[in-house]
This record gives sequence, C-alpha cells and structure tokens, in this order.
Amino acid sequence: MTVFNSRNSVRTVLTAAGSAALGFGLTGTAHAGTTSTDLSVEANVTANCTVSTSALDFGDIDSRSATAVTGTGGVSVTCTNGTSWTAAADAGDGASATFATRKMTSGANTLNYSLYTTNGYGTVWGDGTSGSATIGNTGSGSAQSIIVYGRIPGGQSGVPAGSYSDLVSVTITY
Repeated sequence: MTVFNSRNSVRTVLTAAGSAALGFGLTGTAHAGTTSTDLSVEANVTANCTVSTSALDFGDIDSRSATAVTGTGGVSVTCTNGTSWTAAADAGDGASATFATRKMTSGANTLNYSLYTTNGYGTVWGDGTSGSATIGNTGSGSAQSIIVYGRIPGGQSGVPAGSYSDLVSVTITY
C-alpha cells in the first residue's frame, strides 16, 4: 500500500494483512485445492439376434407305406433381452415346392414333405403367406429352442430309392 505524507514523500506501508501474507508465504504450510465434476458414461444396447439349426432327419423310410413318417429338427434363436423376433422359413430348394408341399430331391426325383409349427401338424411353417405361419417370441438373452415338426405323407410309392435332401432357409426378423 502506498501512502503520501505531509512531506510529499512516498512511503510503502505494509498493512497487517500484507505482513501476514508475507509471513505466511515464508513460514506456513501450502494447502492443495480440490475441485470436481461429473464424467458422463453412456452406451446404447442394440437389438441383435443369431440363429442356428439342427437337421431334421427322417431316417430310412419305405415310400410304399401308406403311413406318414414324422420327425423333428430344431432352430435355436438367441436375441437381446426384450427383443421381439419372428422365424420364417422359405419353401426350400425343391423345384415347384410350396410351403404346404416342400420337395426333397435326389437327382431329378422328388419326395414330398411338410414342416409344421406344432406336433399337431395343423399349421404349416412358412413366411406367413399362402396359409403358412411364422414362429415368434421375445428374446431373453439366452438361446431359445424351437422344435420344427416334419411329416412325409404316406403313399408316395412312385418315389425311387435314393438319398433325398432339401435346404430350407430360416430368416429371423427382429
């Protein structure tokens, strides 16, 4: 602090606070300051699904028999918890196949079969069109198993011996 006295001379006068500040700087302990803020943490959980299948193998059949042959295969769907999903199936690779009458092939020969959503064999599994139905559920984060019911109608006596197969594409929509 600068003060003028009556003689117009300049003197520097330390106030008590200024003296204390000088003394504190020389003999006191330094104290660290603190401050804080928040860190924003974010994530967006996206809906995702995976699908796998296990074969439907009818085994050995006698095409001369009038009795239908049944079998089961499987689809496993794993979706993010809370994600609604539907499983659709196409008609398969057999020429002229429909949802109601799919066709396994062995060379140029065909063997008719159908896929169903239940063991009552009343609802054909397909894409939801042409009298077919899809299968749906809500994801739990864990694998959900679907049993696929297949049936080969009896009375296909004109089908020659051979190894028959088909590929049905399964699509999960979520």
